[in-house]
Amino acid sequence: MNCETCQLKELGQISILHTIFFHRTLTLVRPKDVDCDLFEITYVQCGLPDLEKEVDEKINQFIAWVEKHPNRRSQVCLSFFDEKNKNPSWFTSKTERIYWEQWFINLHVISPKGHGKSRSSKASTSIRGKALEEASSKRAALGLLIQEVLFQIINFANEKKDHIPPISDRIFNHEISIPSSSDSVFGWNADVLRRVLNS
Repeated sequence: MNCETCQLKELGQISILHTIFFHRTLTLVRPKDVDCDLFEITYVQCGLPDLEKEVDEKINQFIAWVEKHPNRRSQVCLSFFDEKNKNPSWFTSKTERIYWEQWFINLHVISPKGHGKSRSSKASTSIRGKALEEASSKRAALGLLIQEVLFQIINFANEKKDHIPPISDRIFNHEISIPSSSDSVFGWNADVLRRVLNS
């Protein structure tokens, strides 16, 4: 089976997982619009409490990783797969995961820089004003990038459908791989790399 992959542009946030799931869920859902706190962007969640909880737990795990590894690039991988029985024997039944789609979310979360104290209140006010202006322009640029990535997800999901296996009314088997403390300096999860090379 062919495994399609989508490399998303580098971002500074991970909540787009919800959008990917929304476009790959074949069960009946009640879509839920979510307004992003930092940007003037609305994205869609499936409205499935168990799935939302799973995604939010992974996001929280990733945030904890970022706090321990500030200013590092990383990658989160969302994989969809089918399970096939592989050489069943009398006492065991082994299943093999056949990955049919993987989404690579490249992330670079940068910690905000602190400014030193200044003796002059005019200089301090000027520095704070410039910092606020710079932060505002960075936020606007990131908001545009997130919009671009959301459209990238929609286009990929709409154009690439032939590889999706015929599965009845349910959520596809999936796994979300995030970096762990044992991952390499480059932020690669060795398991993800092995799966990509074997696909």
